[in-house]
This record gives sequence, C-alpha cells and structure tokens, in this order.
Amino acid sequence: MAKRQYGDARPGTSLVAEPPPRRPRRWLRRTLLTVAAGGAAAGVALTLLPREAPQRAPHRPPAPAPGPQARALTAVTTGIPAALPDLTELITRQEAGVRARPADARAWAVLGAAYVARSARTADAADLPRAERALGTSLKARAAKNTEALAGMTALANARRDFATAKRYGEQALKLTPKRWSAYPPLIDAYNGLGDYTAARNTLDKLMALRTAPADRPAVMARASAVYRDRGWREDALAQLTDAAAAAGTPAEQAAYRAGVGQLAWERGELPEALSQFTEALRLDPAEATAGAGRARTLAAQGRTADALTAYDEALAKRPDAEVTLELAELYESLNRTQDAETQYELVRKRAEKSASDGVDEELLLGRLEADHGDPQEAVTRLRAEYQRQPGIEVADALGWALHRAGEDEEALKFATTATDKTKGGGVRSALHDFHRGVIEYELERYGSARRQLEDALLVNPAFSPLWAPEARAVLKDMGEVTEGPLPADVL
Repeated sequence: MAKRQYGDARPGTSLVAEPPPRRPRRWLRRTLLTVAAGGAAAGVALTLLPREAPQRAPHRPPAPAPGPQARALTAVTTGIPAALPDLTELITRQEAGVRARPADARAWAVLGAAYVARSARTADAADLPRAERALGTSLKARAAKNTEALAGMTALANARRDFATAKRYGEQALKLTPKRWSAYPPLIDAYNGLGDYTAARNTLDKLMALRTAPADRPAVMARASAVYRDRGWREDALAQLTDAAAAAGTPAEQAAYRAGVGQLAWERGELPEALSQFTEALRLDPAEATAGAGRARTLAAQGRTADALTAYDEALAKRPDAEVTLELAELYESLNRTQDAETQYELVRKRAEKSASDGVDEELLLGRLEADHGDPQEAVTRLRAEYQRQPGIEVADALGWALHRAGEDEEALKFATTATDKTKGGGVRSALHDFHRGVIEYELERYGSARRQLEDALLVNPAFSPLWAPEARAVLKDMGEVTEGPLPADVL
C-alpha cells in the first residue's frame, strides 16, 4: 500500500460546601431552653408596660460599589481577571504613586503585577520588562517577606514561559503565606509547564483545603477546572468552570470563565455550545480577545469562512497574538489562499521574535511553525532544547511531530506516546496529539494503532484543524476505513 506524503471518572466536588454544623451538647440545649423560657416571660411583662415611640435607626446609605482602580487592585493582587480599562487606570495611578513615593515597596509590586496583567490582555510583551523593573525595585526596597513582589515575579515568569523561575519564586511566596489562596494558582501553572503534574495536583489539593472568601471562590473553581481538564476529568472541569462563571463578581471575570467554558466545548467538537459561550463572553467584555479568537475558530469549523476571517481580524486587532495569527495562516492555507497564508506566517515570526526580545520563551511556537511551514530540522533543534528545559506534554507532542517531519519516525513515536499516554501525562484528551501520533504510527506501518489514534482524533473533535482534520480523514481512507458515529464510552 502506497503511503501518502504530506508537508478516572471522579464525581464533582463542591469547593464552597461548608462543614455540617455540630450538634449542641445536652447542657447547652438545657441552657438555651431556660433562656428561651425567660425571654418569653419577659416578653409578656413588656406588653403590660406603656408603649413608647419606636426608636428609628439612623439611615445609612449603602456602601458605594468599588471603582475601577479598586476592582483592578483586587484583581491584580489575586490573579482574578480584570477589565482592560480598569487596569489602565490602576497603572496610571500606580505610576504616579511610585514617582511620589519611590521607596514604597508595595506600590512598586502592585505596579509590576498590573503590567503583567495588562500584557496578558493585550499580548504586548513590552509590558513585561516594565514589570520586571517594577518588581525588582520592590524587592530592593523591601527584600524580606515581600510576598507581593514574589507573587508578581511568579506571574511574570509564567507569562514568559520561564516555568523554572516561576516555580522558584512561587515556592518562596507560598512558604511565606501558606494560607493565602492566591499563592497557589501561579505555582500550579509553573508545575504544569515543567511537566510535574503530580506536584500540580498536590498543590491543587492544598488549595482546595483552604477556606476562601465567597468573592474568591470563582477563581479557585476556575483553577480547579484547569487541573481537572488536564487530568481528563472533563465533566468535573466543566462543572467547576460553569459554577465559576455564574458566581463571578465582575463582567470581566465572568467573561473570562465563559470563554473557558467555550474552549472546553470546542475541544470536544461541540460547536454550537462553543459559539454560544464565546459570543456571551464578548457581550460581557468586548475586550475578551480569547473569546474572540475562539469564536473565529468555531465559525471556521462550521464552514462560515467569511465570518471566521472577519472574526479573526477583530480578535487580532484587540490582541495581536502570534499563536492566533498562526491559526489564521493555516485557515488561509486550507482555503488555498497561499499568498495570504505566507503573509500571516511571516507575521507569526515577527510577533514571536518581538515577544522573545522582551523575554518571552517562544521556542514552542517557533518550533511548531518551523515543523509545518519552515525547516523541520531547525524545529527539532529548538524543541529538543525546550524539552530539556521544560518537558511538558505540549513540548513532547511538538517535538515528536517535528521529528516526524524531519524523517525520524522511530524517535518521534517516543515523544508522541508521552504526549498521549494518559497514565504518564496530565490526562488531557487532545485531538491534535492523537492525530500526530496516528500519522507517525502510519508511517511506521503500525496500521492498527494508527487507525485507533486517527479515529480518536476525529471522534474527540471532528474539526480540530482546518489543515489537519482533512488529512486525518485522508490517511484513514488510505487504510481503507473511516469510522463515524457516537463517541465510545472510554472517550466520554
């Protein structure tokens, strides 16, 4: 046969459940009954006394709602999503504050955290060197027990994909404040980036054991959802994130969690639900560019190409992210619009190189780009080094695929197996990872396993990529079988 050539189910647990009240002891019940009887007698006596005019309590107006700066301050010091206009106001205030009080360590730490948060919203990595300077100034002003600056440094390192540094700062911050819930999520991100999924799960367990204020619980549930998703517990992940969106305190926070629900739906090929969630997220917060990119991706999968291209343009105008630019380029390539695709691929390189100059580790993205649309050998070189530094599942998958594209299928299969082995990795079901492994096994003439992997990819998400989903179907057709129908029980 000629080969084609081409380029534990776990029940959901509530994070907000309170422990059952303890029963009062017998002596306490007797005391309460005595007090109640005495109170009743006193009430009868009071009814016999002359009535006096009731005393009115003084009128107290309700407390004013927190303003933009207060909302943003709460958000950046806890990691809760903040609205972009609120962040801008907070940064303006903090910049003025540190000019007036250059020795104020906390003011510098808040400013640094706000720069990191704004960079996440705008994809402007130029904010990250500013954050580094602000946080470094904070640590110089107060080196001992500066938990605010350590937390900011952890977030900064995660934003730069420097997970080893994030782990170091995150563990220092957690040691100082083990009862502060906001110290846990950035450390979980660092452990995941390093491929240490056991540490990530243990850290989540500790976070779940903390008692948090009602306003903070949505963010805790969102973090739990992300870990559950990586473990393959999709229903638990969905339940936690849906509850987080319902309980979120601000439109920006609710929009971020809605976008997460949309992403979970997208990963399972539930396109109408994904589109609904992304659209609602954009209604709540038009600056939620993650939802904008998700909406574009979903429209493309539905075959609404013109709407998808418009949506991509809108999302990239708000947040010119290199990874989303790569998605748009591959959509153009799938439409045989070669010149448009090449323009976007070049833009991916420029945007990735620009963020790399600001300290972001873009080796994973650039490796993917070179593997499929450039020099596969360069991709292997980049991704080997990245896997040595940060051996997470995403890097393992990308390295395996780059090796395949470079003609090294035997070695490629080792990394592709790591990326898809649910007993060794995080447990996430990824259609793209299954596709990569299936194609590698096809090239190695392991047709039975190749068929299973490719069928799984299309069952998990039939529209996982405008370029590669059709290729999965073509390879299955070459092997003489294409499976359609409902998901099997072990995939649900």
